[in-house]
Amino acid sequence: QVQLVESGGGLVQAGGSLRLSCVASGRSFTLSVMGWYRQAPGNERELVARITNGGIITYADSVKGRFTISRDNTKNMVYLQMNSLKVGDTAVYYCHALVGGVLNYWGQGTQVTVSS
Repeated sequence: QVQLVESGGGLVQAGGSLRLSCVASGRSFTLSVMGWYRQAPGNERELVARITNGGIITYADSVKGRFTISRDNTKNMVYLQMNSLKVGDTAVYYCHALVGGVLNYWGQGTQVTVSS
């Protein structure tokens, strides 16, 4: 069992930066693929970035070069540094954990709003 709690969302102007944090509870953290997803109104939830326990990282094309995902297994934390934010990045951002390749866990989400 993994419980996830996000923080760090908010309102920022276009071009600005935000850092999202997710703290995980449960002994499965180090075995998990951790990721960030987002969902804008009227859109499906989409992958933003994910990182395996071995440090292999995948980014959505739309955020490459602007967002950076990282994890700290000693603190059970995963982060998403978001730079050069665009209005199109506005969404609810969710922390995600995939354990054993089959068990999916989600955080409650944190709102990111980018104004023009």
